[in-house]
Amino acid sequence: MQVPLYQAKAEFFRMLGHPVRIRVLELLQHGPVPVRELLSVIEIEPSNLSQQLAVLRRSGIVISIRDGSTVSYALAGGDVAELLRAARRILTELLAGQNELLAELRHTEGSAQAGSSASPPPGR
Repeated sequence: MQVPLYQAKAEFFRMLGHPVRIRVLELLQHGPVPVRELLSVIEIEPSNLSQQLAVLRRSGIVISIRDGSTVSYALAGGDVAELLRAARRILTELLAGQNELLAELRHTEGSAQAGSSASPPPGR
């Protein structure tokens, strides 16, 4: 039985749903990175990084490259980098919208407070 596309997409996004995995993918956007460099930048235990790299490798979105004793990781394709850029654009738009709403709320709150202190309620 074939998995529906929407379910496969949900599994894909669930696999991406870990901060360390996202950070690794961000670091790999510009080319292969040795594991030791990933460790120094991300600052997590080697065993934790190894687990997260294994998840990414099993999913097929990263590949490992061995050069002597050095193991590096790279994105398997450019689409992942584009997905991360799209996520950044979406988050930027969402946050900009939230900032506009916050500014509007602060403006209306300020107007309401100024109006209530300027004149006493009727009947007093």
